[in-house]
Amino acid sequence: MAEPLLRVQNLVRRFGGIIATDHVSLEVTRGELHALIGPNGAGKTTLISQLTGHLVPHSGSIYLAGRDITRLPAYRRSALGLARSFQITSLLLDFTAADNVALAAQAHEGHSFYFFGNARKEGGLRRTAHAALGRVGLIERADTLVSKLSHGEQRELELAVALATRPQLLLLDEPMAGLGVTESARMVKLLRELRKEVTIVLVEHDMEAVFALADRISVLVYGRVIASGSPSEIRSNDEVRRAYLGDQHVVVRHG
Repeated sequence: MAEPLLRVQNLVRRFGGIIATDHVSLEVTRGELHALIGPNGAGKTTLISQLTGHLVPHSGSIYLAGRDITRLPAYRRSALGLARSFQITSLLLDFTAADNVALAAQAHEGHSFYFFGNARKEGGLRRTAHAALGRVGLIERADTLVSKLSHGEQRELELAVALATRPQLLLLDEPMAGLGVTESARMVKLLRELRKEVTIVLVEHDMEAVFALADRISVLVYGRVIASGSPSEIRSNDEVRRAYLGDQHVVVRHG
């Protein structure tokens, strides 16, 4: 059996007396979109932060493509092909869309000390930026200040920023947050295309989007994975329904 791209074993992270991730184990295979769902406070963002290296687990292991990355700093994980988007946008509002993507590509290549000037001038970085913007449908907004972009466009730009680092694993933390119906449908369409190119771990509260996109779903409740399986298996799991989904009927409307 092929080695999973991401393997998490018995990950534990505490904040005082609170166990945010309680011996979490899961696997993500290459080419899949794996969704993490659960109520607020379930430990989803804490888990993502441990995967990226922004939080250090108290115990357990994380493997990327068979390599133990548990103690590697975030920048080393990025260099190995791990990228993340955040719940709250972390873009530079007074710079253009292309500037933001070029700076991400520049930092990924280890030349962040050149900072803004060279990112604007260096041809390779500009080509990388325009290619990433094209992949998310923002090429016509390349020279627009981020502050002038809509919220949905800023979310799409965050994906372009992540893609500019050429990730093999993309961690998305609530990319639908704050989006309207039309913007959410556009994001689902975009993620459906991107999943053909890159493995994705998706944290999302929009159950319509999750069930429209996911190959597999893991459910976290109080820091524990209570179930992991296909969308149909999760939808019919009694423990999941009691703990999280309740009696809601998930209808997939996104095209």
